[in-house]
Amino acid sequence: MSTHPQVETVSTGADRAKLAGAAVLLLASVAAYYYLGKQDLWLRVVVLLVLLAAAVATFFTAETGKQLIAFGRDSVKEVKKVVWPTRKEAVQMTGYVFAFVILMALFMFLTDKTLEWVLYDLILGWKR
Repeated sequence: MSTHPQVETVSTGADRAKLAGAAVLLLASVAAYYYLGKQDLWLRVVVLLVLLAAAVATFFTAETGKQLIAFGRDSVKEVKKVVWPTRKEAVQMTGYVFAFVILMALFMFLTDKTLEWVLYDLILGWKR
């Protein structure tokens, strides 16, 4: 039996309306940009940015947006807890990785050539 609690997301009608409004504003921003195609570029860009900002603001007032903000804050807290390696440690570990990759490439090459020699030259007798 699982000891993990079930997480239930409760979404109210107001939250759904806010998310739908944000989606409508997002689509309206793109539609307005193309609808105003004969207008000056600065006007089209301003309308696009204003409607995009309204869509983002509407999204962040919904519960989903608030959860996203909380997740971002928690992520920043966790990143601050990380103990980053020193430059010397990072360079040393990178060197170990490169050395291991070279050794494995050499091993794979030798294994391939040995199997090729055994199969084609000894067993099948194919001479090149």
